[in-house]
Amino acid sequence: MQDPRDLDPKTVFDSLKRSEVLLVDVREPAEFANQRIHGALLMPLSTFEPKAIPVDTGRRIVFQCGSGKRSRMALDKFMAETGADAAHLAGGIGRWRTSGLPCVSINPATGQVEDHGRY
Repeated sequence: MQDPRDLDPKTVFDSLKRSEVLLVDVREPAEFANQRIHGALLMPLSTFEPKAIPVDTGRRIVFQCGSGKRSRMALDKFMAETGADAAHLAGGIGRWRTSGLPCVSINPATGQVEDHGRY
């Protein structure tokens, strides 16, 4: 049985379009700078402070990382320390990209920022 806190990319994408989630990227700044999902807030797991995340925004907190491992760690820590419900993007930005969803990235050949679509 799948954990209801493991969200697939399409579900997160649709929720972002409807402003139903607050997406928190727990990767490190260099990873975030190279490739990110539109609207994601950066809060690296290395300095993660769950109580700094606003839980009264009317939006569900969804954590995201590169593959889903760090975001699951952040989710577990967040729920343990705040008691608030949350979720994470299963498979991370890697699965997001293979699903063909939009993101912002740096072209390694030119150093230019490339916007690969918005929601």
